[in-house]
Parts: sequence; structure tokens; C-alpha cells
Amino acid sequence: MASLIGSYSLSFGLFFSFFITFFSIKNLKNSEVLDKKIISFTLLQFIFVTISFLGLIISFVNSDFSNETVFNHSHTTKPLFYKISGTWGNHEGSLLLWLLVLTFFVFIFLLKSSEQPKKYRIFTSLFQQIIIVGFFVFLIKTSSPFNFIFPVPEEGLGLNPILQDPALAIHPPILYLGYVGSSIIFSSALAAMVSNYVSKEWAKHIKKWVLISWIFLSLGILLGSVWAYYELGWGGFWFWDPVENVSLMPWLALTTLLHCILVLEKKGILASWAMILSIATFALSMSGTFLVRSGILNSVHTFANDPERGLFILIFLFSLIFLSIFIFFFFQTNKKKIENNFFWLSKETSILINNWFMMYFLSVVLVGTIYPIFLEVLTTNKISVGPPFYNKLMIPFLVPFLFAMAIGPKLKWIKSELEDKVYMFLFLIISFLLSALIVKKFDVSFLINTILITSAFFLFFITLRDFFLKTFKNLSQNIAHFGFSLLILSILFNNIFSTEVITNLKIGETFKSEKFTIKFINIDQENRKNFKAIIGKFNVKYLDGSVDFLNPELRIYNQPNIITSEADIKTNLFTDKFITMNYVQNQEYFNVRYQEKPLMIWIWISVILISLSGLLSVLKKKI
Repeated sequence: MASLIGSYSLSFGLFFSFFITFFSIKNLKNSEVLDKKIISFTLLQFIFVTISFLGLIISFVNSDFSNETVFNHSHTTKPLFYKISGTWGNHEGSLLLWLLVLTFFVFIFLLKSSEQPKKYRIFTSLFQQIIIVGFFVFLIKTSSPFNFIFPVPEEGLGLNPILQDPALAIHPPILYLGYVGSSIIFSSALAAMVSNYVSKEWAKHIKKWVLISWIFLSLGILLGSVWAYYELGWGGFWFWDPVENVSLMPWLALTTLLHCILVLEKKGILASWAMILSIATFALSMSGTFLVRSGILNSVHTFANDPERGLFILIFLFSLIFLSIFIFFFFQTNKKKIENNFFWLSKETSILINNWFMMYFLSVVLVGTIYPIFLEVLTTNKISVGPPFYNKLMIPFLVPFLFAMAIGPKLKWIKSELEDKVYMFLFLIISFLLSALIVKKFDVSFLINTILITSAFFLFFITLRDFFLKTFKNLSQNIAHFGFSLLILSILFNNIFSTEVITNLKIGETFKSEKFTIKFINIDQENRKNFKAIIGKFNVKYLDGSVDFLNPELRIYNQPNIITSEADIKTNLFTDKFITMNYVQNQEYFNVRYQEKPLMIWIWISVILISLSGLLSVLKKKI
């Protein structure tokens, strides 16, 4: 019954799109005030999509296996929490969640933009409805979450065990809020160009939406990274997996757009940059949707393997891109060009330079993600692009980027002078000496690591100084830049100074190294609701006499019948002790992987700080 109501509600939601479009076009010509019918029909559209989404949730909770989506992704023994999160842990349900957020955002936009010009609001709604209708058609025609099965199966196929995790359960909704937020930015930018409203006022209005999208995208990426760290058992936080890159690319574009919006709001310049980046951010979000759902990516968390669905999204994406390019060139050519000449030493110039760096990093990630796809299409050869590719192309440019990021905020608008900046030179010397001592002590590659750590320390000290001297002035900017410096330092130390041991052990055996010994004590078995846990008991003894007791697990799930490895991690402010175990087939041995990961917790804290900076900017003035 819930599935039937959900299916009809989805059709009603599409039906209201045509009402919204009709009244929007009609209202463009008639009055100076936005017709309240448009807001009312937008609310009704959101309500019907919400009913549809709730219908799918109820179907999952009740284990209604007459629904094909529930049958494919649930099971009666699955815990309630994962029955609910299973609603969006699949292709069909995740797209319905996309649609729910799309309709919610356009409704909130219309409510919260009452002071903006009517023409601009209507065009934003119209462009957003184009996107919404596209998703409605995509869902109903190719990816309906309400297809029925007859006869009704007694049991479902279950949810992929690696998706049965709290972090991954809340990761998609938060990430989608970031992705879908870019759709409002996209529609708003097109509407601003069509209605001749690209101005300081528009930048001030859209900045809050950019910030909200940026915050959720940052937190969504963080949750995905935390999940990959402890659930996949690889002991890392980023693997340059194509689906990871798919979320990183719009974040880079959105971060660049945020800085452009700040300049446009303050000085009325970089308007074209802002328009291009608004389009690019949404295009990258949609491209990610295409890559994840087309089956052309090989990743641990792609959603679907259906070229027909991928083709629909690709055609829809190209249609939106061509529409936006046409609007950009048609409505920009007849406008009076704004002088964008900057003094070489000014805040505007520093932001522009940082934008160039961000676009370079974005280009590297984009090429690394799509090059293997094109190579396979042209030559049928399969390759994977991993960390060495990104490290070689990014690290040399990261050094000047960090220096520019440290110096830029200290400059003034229009024109600046390098006066009374002796402290910068002092911080540079301190950063270099500190970096050289650290690198020499740990006997790692001296030159590149010294330069890289120096630049990260320099940004760290400059932003730390601002907290003490400027207190609440530019607080959100200081927190963001400080968080970023902390992120870079944590990543560098984590990568350079991590240690790893991989060995095969029987129960009762001990592995010895120069710094510690690992003893495999025994194993226990426990029956949980939908899996059997095999719990290993290890102790790790260090040179100073301290001992850690670690208990990694192997989980044997009943539906689907899959074995997963669960890491045990001991965390403190300085390092993570990380251990996993796996069966060695047809032997008494277990493969044991032990890692020490310095400053891992500071990677998560730094991203939270960066997201907090965006939240503080939003809260400065009520939306």
C-alpha cells in the first residue's frame, strides 16, 4: 500500500511542475509581485515528493518485498536503522532523495528571497523546474523505486554489508545537500544573467546558498572519508578512488566560487568567473551522478551498472550545459564589460591567483578520473590512476599555493604595500628550521618534504597569529585557513611517518619488530542479529613497556553471504593504532595488518573546523 501511494505521489509531483511552469511564465508578464500560486504549487510539489519518499521508507521498514527496490536491498533480519538507511543506499532510493532535496531547496529559495526582484526569482524557479522535471522523468521511466514483483518473494536479497555502517548511513543525505545545493546556485546564476541581475546584490544573496552547499559537501566528504578509513580496512583516509574524486571536484569548484562571490560582493568584479564556476560546480555534481550510476567506473561504492540510465543522465547533463553556455554567451556579449585590471599586490589579485591554483588541482583530479575511461573506450586497455600520479602533479604546486594562501588575506583591497611584514619573514625562518629538524630526525626524503612542510607550517603560524591579534575580526576566514593549514600538516605527517606491518599469524604466535611485538592471543565467536562475528584478540607491546589490546573482527553476514573485515582502532591525540585480520584460505593462519597512523584524528578535526567556518559565516546574518 505504501509503495502504491509513493508511486502515485511521484506522478502528482511531476504534474505540479507543469502548473509551476505555467503560472511562472504567466506571472512574468502580468504583475510586479510574485504570484503566491507559484509558492503554493512548489510547496505541494515538495509535499508529494515527501509522501513518496516516506512511502519508500515505510516499505523498507515493513520489509515489503512486493517492492522490487526493497527486495533487492533489504532483508527481514536487517536492523531497523539499516532498513531505513537502505532507502537511500541504492540507485533508485538515492535519486528519490535527490529529488526530495531539489524540491525542498527551490521552495525554501522562493520563501527566503522575497526581497529579490520578481523576474530573477521566477527565472530561478523555472530553471530549477527544468532540473526537477528531468529527475522526475528519469525516476519514473528508468529508475522507479516502486516497481512491483509478483509473486511476492518471502525474503529479500539484503543490503551490501559494507554499507551497513552508521557513517555511511548518514553520508549520502549530507552529501546530497551539498550536491543539490549547487543546483540552486546554477539556476540562480542563469536567472541572474537572463534578468540582468549579476551584481553585488546578487552576490550577497547567493553567498549564503554557496556557503550552505559548501558546508554540507565538506561534511559529506568527511563522513565518506571516515567510513573508508575504518570500514574498508585499508587504513587510509583517501585513496583517489574515482567516486571519491567525483565528490572532491565540485568541492574544489565550490571553494573557488565562494572566493569569487566574496570579491564580487565587495568590489563588483570577477562576475564572469562567478558565472562560469556556478555552472561548472553543478555540471561536476551532475557528472558525478552520471559516472556513479552508468557503471563505467570501477569503485567499491558505485550505485548501478546500467548504461541506459547513464545515457539518460549524460543527454540530460549535456542539454543543461549547452543551455547554460548559450545563456552565458548570449547575455554576456551585449553587456558593458567591467574593468578587471588589478594592482599586482592586492587582495583581488591574491584571490585570483588562488583561483588559478584551485582550477589546476581540479583539472588534475578531472584528468586522473576520466582519462582511464577514455583510454578504455579507445584502446580497450584498462589502467588505474593512483596516488603517484596525483602526488607528482599536485605537490610542486601545493607549495606556492600555501604561501599565497598565507599572504593573501594580509593584503588590502585595490592596492597594498608590503609594510611591517617582518613577522612573516620570521615565521618563514622558524617554519624552515622546524621542518628541516623534523625531516632530518626521521630520515625521509629531505628536499621536497622540507619545502612542503615549511609552507604548511608558514600558513599554520600566520593563521594562528591572527587568532590572538585579530580576535573576532574575520573569524570565519581565520578558522577556515587555520583548519586548512592543520589539514595539510596532518596529512603530510600522516603520510610521511606512518608505519605498517603485514604478517601471517596462527593463534598463539608472536610477531616481533624493532619497535613492538604483536601477539595473537585467541579468537571468540558471537552471534549478532544478521551476522556472526569472529573476534580476534591481540596485544601489542611497545619498547616503553606499554601494551594495547586490540580486537579486530571478521563478520560473516547471512544475507547476502559475505565476509567483511572490521578494524579495531585505538585513537589518541597523537596517533592511531590500527589493526585488521583476514582469513588465509585453506590454512590455519590469519593475515594481520597493523598500522600506526600519526595525527589521524587531526585530519577529521581540521575538516570540522573548515565546515564550522562556513557555518559561522552563515550565522552572521540570518538567512
